[in-house]
Amino acid sequence: MVSLSPYAFSSFPSCFSHFYQPIIRQLPQIPTHKSSSSSSVQINSNSVLVALLDSHYTELTELVEKALLLQTLEETVGKYNITIFAPRNEALERQLDPEFKRFLLEPGNLGSLQTLLMFHFVPKRIGSNEWPSGKSGTVRHQTLCHDHVQLMNKGSGKKVVDLAEIVRPDDVVRPDGVIHGIERLLIPRSVQKDFNRRRNLRSISAVLPEGAPEVDPRTHRLKKPAAPVPSGAPPVLPIYDALAPGPSLAPAPAPGPGGPHHHFNGERQVKDFIQTLLHYGGYNEMADILVNLTSLATEMGRLVSEGYVLTVLAPNDEAMAKLTTDQLSEPGAPEQIIYYHIIPEYQTEESMYNAVRRFGKVRYDSLRLPHKVVAQEADGSVKFGQGDGSAYLFDPDIYTDGRISVQGIDGVLFPLEEELKPEKKSAPVVKVATKPRRGKLLEVACRMLGTFGQDSHFSTCQ
Repeated sequence: MVSLSPYAFSSFPSCFSHFYQPIIRQLPQIPTHKSSSSSSVQINSNSVLVALLDSHYTELTELVEKALLLQTLEETVGKYNITIFAPRNEALERQLDPEFKRFLLEPGNLGSLQTLLMFHFVPKRIGSNEWPSGKSGTVRHQTLCHDHVQLMNKGSGKKVVDLAEIVRPDDVVRPDGVIHGIERLLIPRSVQKDFNRRRNLRSISAVLPEGAPEVDPRTHRLKKPAAPVPSGAPPVLPIYDALAPGPSLAPAPAPGPGGPHHHFNGERQVKDFIQTLLHYGGYNEMADILVNLTSLATEMGRLVSEGYVLTVLAPNDEAMAKLTTDQLSEPGAPEQIIYYHIIPEYQTEESMYNAVRRFGKVRYDSLRLPHKVVAQEADGSVKFGQGDGSAYLFDPDIYTDGRISVQGIDGVLFPLEEELKPEKKSAPVVKVATKPRRGKLLEVACRMLGTFGQDSHFSTCQ
């Protein structure tokens, strides 16, 4: 393809230049200088960053790739020598709190994951021979996340960084840095506060005002947030939507049925809660099943328009990814799975938690008749199901508008298939009293005595 420059039309007459002006504007401009984003730092094959990616610290490397920090670390290695405190794989696999690990891997907590990982990188080369002695006390160094780590030396000669002991000092040494193996993960205070606030449900007691960070699949970088609306500009949302009742109504009872006149716009409400799932992050599979794979979104819109209220238990993407092909291949299987996650009641996290705290086990009806969803209190939250197929409510009140309530759970629920074995009813045994059969000779003797009227004197003849 021949590339055309907008300057190629400068020799045309003025009438033709006026005619081609719209086309010229659409042609790609020739860049006069290289953008800073396109220029990537060349990393030497003997770099400490390359050694980290090829080392036995596979769990740390996987988290670095998930957090989209490779480009940031490449730029840092191009400017400074770095020291990496790499936790053992066992510390990240088995010794880490499952709830904390799930918190780090949620799409909405990408910033906390990046802060945690950059807390293990110091933009300075610190060898084991440069460790402070016991007499000098502790030395603080600034990390890439602008927090500080403290290096100290115990009396037994063991080197310590914060609360983690150095188990493999100078494990990997390169000209531009060094890697020390540590026994546990280093957690900055800011990430710990975010986790505690998240666990106490303080920051998510209502619908989040902004969506989770979105990653561009082409460049694997974070998409820039939308520009703020300038003052004096028309409102982004219509006035009717701004005045619509929000989650402040929960857990108040929903209005009564609307009747056949469809006073409620159910399709619009279903569309709003599906968009909320997409903006919230981590529930794309559930939204895809409702809209593309099935027609459940339309059915839910009709139910809401007729005055019904619904509570949707939405499994996250991690839970939906565990479904096997056999569970989805049968005709109508996706619909049956989603039907079991829809409760024909309006329930919020607060109302369900109060119910299970008061009554122990609560059975909610589902749209998959006649199966019911069993809920109970566990670990300060609401647990649905029993055994291995249970799921916890960990994203409460993702969407609540008084008619539709969406609660995020961490597993896909399946009804317990209770096979009722037919009982074999045995026929009642009727006892028949059989009269003893007398002998022929005795019968003849009784007859002869009867002719003479003497049979009454013998008991055997009666």
